[in-house]
Amino acid sequence: MGRKKRDKLELRFYEIPQGESVLALCGEQWIGTYGHNDICMHFHNLLEIGYCHYGRGLLVLDDKEHVYEDGMVSAIPSHFPHITVSEDVDSWEFLFLDPEELVRELFPGDPRAQAETLRAVNKRADLFLAEEQPEFAAAVRKLLREARQKKPYCRETMPRLAQLCLLELARIQGERADGETRGTPPDSASLNQILPALRFIDEHFAGPIRAAELAGRCGLSEPQFRRIFEDHINMTPMDYLNLIRIQNACKLMRKSDVSMEIVAAECGFPSISTFTRNFRKFLDTTPYQWKQSRENFPHSLTEFQISAQKGWQTL
Repeated sequence: MGRKKRDKLELRFYEIPQGESVLALCGEQWIGTYGHNDICMHFHNLLEIGYCHYGRGLLVLDDKEHVYEDGMVSAIPSHFPHITVSEDVDSWEFLFLDPEELVRELFPGDPRAQAETLRAVNKRADLFLAEEQPEFAAAVRKLLREARQKKPYCRETMPRLAQLCLLELARIQGERADGETRGTPPDSASLNQILPALRFIDEHFAGPIRAAELAGRCGLSEPQFRRIFEDHINMTPMDYLNLIRIQNACKLMRKSDVSMEIVAAECGFPSISTFTRNFRKFLDTTPYQWKQSRENFPHSLTEFQISAQKGWQTL
């Protein structure tokens, strides 16, 4: 008997705007029905915090279904498969954060505190009523309000509020016993098996990485690892690695005016030609052209998602 076909997943990239600490998806455009046209579950490259102002439906966290309703808050770490399926019209708003960057700023020069906080924040995906965790819910609502209203000093206020959200989330997850997990993926042939590889790539993309090393970190043989990785992501491990490198190259080019040679080296590409070839593969232009006109260029990582079934798609 042939092996069972696994569900496909979709990897969605979000980029935090230059000079800001949070990507907020808020306002009337996020009122609607969720999940009815989605063909598969998805996961993100950033931590997602969601707030349901009103509505009812299911939030599926890996293979577990949870009913959501008005006033519920979700916290979903990066690389965690999920999907929201609403019963009718819902009003959700979302925050996407880079916990590593925020925690580094929160605990400068203290790697132990950074590691402990990140471990707590990324411990599990969760969903709870606002009144169950009022401090966390209040911080989320205030951060969303700042993002919506754009009052003076909001750029200075929002990083502090984002850090407060992370600290409250770390406290919640740190206080819960392991037996209380709601969304921890099971030990099965799922995305959970390749999570160590995805997270290692995110943290060490600039260095030399081989598929055999990634397989070892997942406790799999290389053929097993490649099969499971491609079943779920529909990309080879090396293509995914190069995509992460390109994402970080775009981030570096937005923040600085260093040479392309330095960008290539700091993002893990051994040469300019390799960097340019991979950049063109994902964004259909050269890094030089993208840097000169990135605001107007029609292709950017924020405008695309990598579908496990269809490849690049316009969002």
